[in-house]
Amino acid sequence: MATTVQKRFTPASRKAAVNEIKRKAACNSFPRVLLFPEGTTTNGRFLISFQHGAFIPGYPVQPVIVRYPHVHFDQSWGNISLGKLMFKMFTQFHNFMEVEYLPVVYPPEIKQENALHFAENTSYAMAHALNVIPTSYSYGDSMIVARAVEAGKVNCSNYTVEMAWVKETHGVSTSEAMSLLEDFLAMNPDNDGRVNAQDFWAHFGLNCSPLCKKIFQYFDFEARESITFRQFLVGCAHVRKQPLFQDACETAFEKCRHPGTSDIGREQLADVLRSSMLQLTDDGMMKLFKTLDVDDDDIISKDDLMASLAKLPFMIALFAGWINGEVYIEIV
Repeated sequence: MATTVQKRFTPASRKAAVNEIKRKAACNSFPRVLLFPEGTTTNGRFLISFQHGAFIPGYPVQPVIVRYPHVHFDQSWGNISLGKLMFKMFTQFHNFMEVEYLPVVYPPEIKQENALHFAENTSYAMAHALNVIPTSYSYGDSMIVARAVEAGKVNCSNYTVEMAWVKETHGVSTSEAMSLLEDFLAMNPDNDGRVNAQDFWAHFGLNCSPLCKKIFQYFDFEARESITFRQFLVGCAHVRKQPLFQDACETAFEKCRHPGTSDIGREQLADVLRSSMLQLTDDGMMKLFKTLDVDDDDIISKDDLMASLAKLPFMIALFAGWINGEVYIEIV
């Protein structure tokens, strides 16, 4: 049995894996291609979304589902270590497993329907046979939960975002979500995984000024005076998708940069904050400056500002006093 290895976050590796699947599936000299979705990352009560690599080649697929009927211990590999799994299986006299081959699922006849629809059709067929719910959760949600557990948080399932839906709707990658998660975890979320406005802005060195409160209300659409990671992630993605967001970032830099160095120093940043009626302590100013100074070279270059605003797009509202009338973007 030959194995096709893929590095999940490397585009070249994903493309190579898809080409290898297509090559082997198209050639009769190879045995049938067997693909394992991430069945070990759920609790067995729902089905997570499938990666699209198996469906991009456009060949029919034969779904196979596996059940583990049990009385005392569910031997499906969930959230325990392999050693504990094997030990508990050895303590049972019998371990049962059922394998069911489902009808072949064919690619959509309409060419406009892409691999996403093909994957969804396969997922629905398998979920129906298993009597579980198909969801938009993905392996990315498992990574988010694992990071929350590592950070010592409780109720870590509250950090899930349905990553497949977020990626499809807002174009946010798993690596981008994980980067924002690090910021969110640093905001001191409570036991329910929620962050209040004071802790939110303290992470960036800001206080709850009227402008900051208005920005926070944009995320807090439930008016609960606290937000979840999902609200934070989707809110950032929504701002970044605004048609004039890129122009607003360009204008903000051109208006705020030092005319002699074409960079933004601490004095220029202080002017920006004063124009937005923000008063910061020296420590707060340093923290915000370091947030925007991506390469940590003590100046905010254009690349620094563009990268930081791409990650934290709501920060563009801090420059509203400088870009008003030049470019309008609805943020709050």
